[in-house]
Amino acid sequence: MLRFITFRLLQAIPVVFIVAAATFIMCRQIPGGPFDSEKPPPPEIKRQLESFYGLNKPLGQQTLDYLWSICPKKFMPHRLFLDANNDGRADFDLKAAFGSDFGPSFKSVRSVNETIADSFPVSFQLGAMALAIALLLGIPAGVAAALRPNSWVDYFASGISMLGVCVPTFVMGPILVLVFALNLRWFNASGWFDFKDQLLPSLTLGIAYAAYVARLTRGGMLEVLNQDFIRTARSKGASEGRVILKHALRGGLLPVISFLGPAAAGIITGSFVIETIFQVPGLGRHFVTSAFNRDYFLITGTVVFYAALVVLFNLAVDVVQVWLNPKLKFE
Repeated sequence: MLRFITFRLLQAIPVVFIVAAATFIMCRQIPGGPFDSEKPPPPEIKRQLESFYGLNKPLGQQTLDYLWSICPKKFMPHRLFLDANNDGRADFDLKAAFGSDFGPSFKSVRSVNETIADSFPVSFQLGAMALAIALLLGIPAGVAAALRPNSWVDYFASGISMLGVCVPTFVMGPILVLVFALNLRWFNASGWFDFKDQLLPSLTLGIAYAAYVARLTRGGMLEVLNQDFIRTARSKGASEGRVILKHALRGGLLPVISFLGPAAAGIITGSFVIETIFQVPGLGRHFVTSAFNRDYFLITGTVVFYAALVVLFNLAVDVVQVWLNPKLKFE
């Protein structure tokens, strides 16, 4: 397994750097710049700012300098969470753990590393709650539909899943706010201070993924329930619950496990739309703001951070798939 993980990580490193280089170059092709505004600075001040941030160098040299700055120069995972501000709160510190510096932010006094350290825990909490909701709603619905195919249970679960797939989050979110926050006043419409603030954005994000989980669970369970080993287990007198939980569910969840790789990365890093609608101070809001501000380093740093998370989650999914399906091998 160690060889498999090492090989996959060596494959992933070039991917992350290609994403970083492509994102940085594309950001520089966007019309406008970080110092453009309704009242632009004098030309000499603008030249000094570009010289200070290295924006006056050729684009190729800027790209190479940025790739070197984000390149891990050490590996100290025990320093990933540090109390950098001496406030008693553990901060997520990439620079201390890996030596990676995503650069300064043009529109903030905080660096990109500090922005990620402050906002990613919020996005992680939102994503973890949404992922739990997606699994708790999707898996039972998919199993129930597979156990009673072409029945009202199957049609109801499939219909609700199709509705969840078709309705985008930027529509579902305002509907939930209108019903549960403004009319019923059960929850708060925005913010991220207590459980009343956190439930609606987590539910909005979780429902969207629960629909996919339910459909994948149904398809996987239908395929497994028709296998010979399931009929053999039933003929030996195994109870229906044991057949489902011990034999069928393990293979039926393989499509869900494959889906959870990119899905978990997308959920846990937070949704740009959800964080904007509910005013959640997560990493997604900073990414949207940085795009409007032409904040090159913050855009690229966020994209690279997301890309690294996608790679790690896909690796974790590969390991879990091999554990669930012995026919697969670590290659």
